[in-house]
Amino acid sequence: MENNRSKSIRKNRVRELRENRLMTQAQLARKAKVALRTIHSVEKGMNCRMDTKRKILLALGLRFEDKEQVFPAISAMYSDPSGEPPTHLS
Repeated sequence: MENNRSKSIRKNRVRELRENRLMTQAQLARKAKVALRTIHSVEKGMNCRMDTKRKILLALGLRFEDKEQVFPAISAMYSDPSGEPPTHLS
């Protein structure tokens, strides 16, 4: 298992929402005005800047306030109520 903290992997709903809208990655990238590789990386779970999240949300027809539904906070991904990642991920 690779221990590379610079590449944070997080589950998000971008692919699901894009496919529900019958959009390709290229269409979403054009509408969001980001690179296609950015959409590809985001859908793979790579972290991105808040501005990129905003652009993707707006391109999907969502409000920025809906970001937690699409890009859940890392603390929401763990069952530990403290929000701390499991020790095997540290």
